[in-house]
Amino acid sequence: MRIILLGAPGTGKGTQGKFIAEKHKIPQISTGDMLRESIDLKNKIGITIKNVIEEGKLVSDDIVCNLIKERIRKKDCINGFLLDGFPRTVKQAFCLSKNKIKIDYVLEFIMPHQSILERISGRRIHLQSGRIYHVKFSPPKNKDKDDITGEPLIQRKDDKLESIKNRLEEYKKTHHLLVKHYIYEKKIGNVKYFQIDAMNELSLIKEKIDMILEK
Repeated sequence: MRIILLGAPGTGKGTQGKFIAEKHKIPQISTGDMLRESIDLKNKIGITIKNVIEEGKLVSDDIVCNLIKERIRKKDCINGFLLDGFPRTVKQAFCLSKNKIKIDYVLEFIMPHQSILERISGRRIHLQSGRIYHVKFSPPKNKDKDDITGEPLIQRKDDKLESIKNRLEEYKKTHHLLVKHYIYEKKIGNVKYFQIDAMNELSLIKEKIDMILEK
């Protein structure tokens, strides 16, 4: 089972992706995680990626495509994989077909941009463990402190309001053409494409996705 999750940042792709990956025993491949891992290496490419992300811009297609190609070659992808945050452009989508990487399902998460701004700008992270909080939806017991260690929580630079607005503007520039591409792919029978209302409750979204993937 080879699945793509489409949708703007903050629409809940990552959370639902974990459920899908666990249930179907396939790796969840997040371009965001891969880019952050590259940044942590602090090499030339990592520094380039860091500067682009902090400006709220999209990392180049060539960099992301190469990261994805290498990841899909690993043994844990033999029985399938889930791509979270890739492709983001038509060029990236063509990168998959060019490399003969077949996709079975495309799930697009839909949410108003105002709700996305609220979701992302409220996120707070415990850097050492990766635990995530939200000032409104899932606040820590003590303001700006991790529940377990009591250590300070941080707001990532790319979660700040101005950066999110830039990311959404960049997303809008490429998203329409990408959706058009996959609707065409659906018409000719190459993929199964579904839209998911990301404003629904977590359990309802999970239920809908389960129904789609079990057909």
